[in-house]
Amino acid sequence: MSYQRRRGQTATIWRIVKQTDNRGNEVKVADTANPWIVKAWATPQRSAKAEVPGQQKINVVRIGVDADLAGVEIYSKVIYDGKEWDCVTPPAYHHGSSRHVRHWSIDIRERP
Repeated sequence: MSYQRRRGQTATIWRIVKQTDNRGNEVKVADTANPWIVKAWATPQRSAKAEVPGQQKINVVRIGVDADLAGVEIYSKVIYDGKEWDCVTPPAYHHGSSRHVRHWSIDIRERP
């Protein structure tokens, strides 16, 4: 099941910026000062429920957006459907047959 574009939900996406930590190492962190608020539609990819204590639930969803998301990479932070998610794939551009179907897709994984 997927949510159609016209019925998409709001997603907040933070791009990645490089900063220097207190040890002098360059690290990538979410740019919390400049979030993108976009309309996104989702298609479930895979999920696994934690059955045994100590295991974690895995929930991966592919979201599609119209916007070009420059600076969004693996480990970018996403708020979607009222939950926190991490990007597990970089944005992929899908050109399509017309401008009406062009979009970007990102696989996101729910944080435990």
